[in-house]
Amino acid sequence: MSDSFLSTKIKRYFEILSNLPRGLKMVWEAGKGWMILQGILSIIKGILPAALVYITKLFVDSLVTTINKGQNYENISNVIWLGVAFGVITLLSQVLSSIIQMIYTAQAEKLTDHIFTLIHEKSIKADISFYEQTEFYNHLHRAKNQAYTRPRELITQLGGLLQNLVTLISMGIILLRYGVWLPLVLIVIALPTIYVVLSSTSKLHAWQKRKTIDERLSFYFDRVLTNGEFASELRLFGLGDFFRNKFRKLRIKLYREKLRLTVRQKLLEFGASFLGLALTGAVFVWIIWRTLQGTGTIGDLALFYQVFNQGQTVLRSFMSDIGRLYANSLFLGDLFEFLDLEPEVQSPTNPISPPQALQKGISFENVTFRYQEDKDEILNDFDLFIPAKKVVAIVGENGAGKSTLIKLICRFYDPQKGTVKFDETDLRKMSLEKLRQMITVLFQTPVRYSMTAGKNIALGNLEEARNQEKIKLAAKDAGADVIIEKFPKQYEQMLSYRFAEGTELSVGEWQRVALARAIFRGAEIILLDEPTSAMDPWAEADWLKRFIKKTKGKTVLIITHKFSTAMYADLIYVMQKGNITESGTHDELLSKNGRYAESWGEQTGN
Repeated sequence: MSDSFLSTKIKRYFEILSNLPRGLKMVWEAGKGWMILQGILSIIKGILPAALVYITKLFVDSLVTTINKGQNYENISNVIWLGVAFGVITLLSQVLSSIIQMIYTAQAEKLTDHIFTLIHEKSIKADISFYEQTEFYNHLHRAKNQAYTRPRELITQLGGLLQNLVTLISMGIILLRYGVWLPLVLIVIALPTIYVVLSSTSKLHAWQKRKTIDERLSFYFDRVLTNGEFASELRLFGLGDFFRNKFRKLRIKLYREKLRLTVRQKLLEFGASFLGLALTGAVFVWIIWRTLQGTGTIGDLALFYQVFNQGQTVLRSFMSDIGRLYANSLFLGDLFEFLDLEPEVQSPTNPISPPQALQKGISFENVTFRYQEDKDEILNDFDLFIPAKKVVAIVGENGAGKSTLIKLICRFYDPQKGTVKFDETDLRKMSLEKLRQMITVLFQTPVRYSMTAGKNIALGNLEEARNQEKIKLAAKDAGADVIIEKFPKQYEQMLSYRFAEGTELSVGEWQRVALARAIFRGAEIILLDEPTSAMDPWAEADWLKRFIKKTKGKTVLIITHKFSTAMYADLIYVMQKGNITESGTHDELLSKNGRYAESWGEQTGN
């Protein structure tokens, strides 16, 4: 092994362990009182084994003295009091173990909650674009997958490490009186074990990072096999065995790779243990020779035996704690990489408050946008104006870029070039939170919350969540009232089979509930992405008439491919391949005999 290779390995170990200070800070933030109490009790418990070893020496020497010099009161009382002290310390050690275990449990629960809070905070602030990146999902998977187990292990390892370190120092101090080289023997015994633990842990973590994609795939196949979303096609197309075999092959691959790593680790551990046993044996030969020469007592022999016996046990535990702490440092690295992801779409340092209501409108000026660097441009030098307090429809084929406009207005993304403005103000100059408070959106795929019908609607405006009249009015405006009021519990009906007494809705019914949620928000700007895609023609016409009436005086943008929806708008834009090709009212566009008129004829049969 070259010096450069060894120095690189050591440097890597220290880099990974550098995560620990931040990890300790996180533990402190989760429960500083528990951490202080744990530290104090761990130090006390760490001293007790050394105290027991020394009392054992005194007890044996006192017992030998009593046997050799007579059973007088003083000798017998010494034996008794040393025996009582041994028992008290043993009992105290057991009591402390129980108390420390309770502290571990309480602290681990607090730390788990704290970590999930950090993960959730980061997730809800992350750019929408992050969810298009595989590496983001890998980070998120590793952070979430280990958040339940790793905090508990981290707390246990920190406490165990402190306790065992105190014990080893105490044992070393006892051995110093017999020779400076004796504590060094314990350290030499530890070195091979340290290398094995750190090396094996590094290889295991590297494998865990490599296996993330395979593990996520296996989780996905498990979801396909067990989730109601896929159940119909799974049975109809006979896909059960196909996905089951996919899952099984991945699990076999992961099992074999993990087994190879485990076998290698155990062989290295055996070699390190054998070397440690040989060194311990040599020390015991010296101890016995010393005792036979009369330079030590029987108590000294008992002390040496216990120090090296318990010392090796504590040392193995200490090495195990270091290995696990190292593994947790690797996990902390994954967690911190996730928590350090910074969104690009943020409020400016000195944000401008958006207008209470639009006076002029929303404008796209020379906007160029693509979703990822390696993707084609969706918009290129794109211009568009949506007048305030009007209903504007944008029609066009799939992939024309219509839904992208909604995402840019909401500032889920920023354009690579150009600006999107409310009146005359660039959205990037506004407070992100206040900007989004102005907007309500019905997305193309309705979001389904496993909650009651009333709460599904109330989520649109949490400040008004207790206003049942407004909730019912929003349901009526969206045409969701006729769906909800037929349920036994009406607005208290659970909308999911996931929970007791729940029911499920059709796609069209979910769309109406989601529309009610959008209306309940009461925002000045209403963005609808295919709002009537799951409605029949009669329901669509009825709903649109009521909706146009209810939203009078608000700025409404409707993205649709249905011309029967677009015809109710004050202004219609026709969009093709990222560009506006026609604009006007329904009648004006028909009179132009362009793409709109042609598509109208195809949809209506005229």
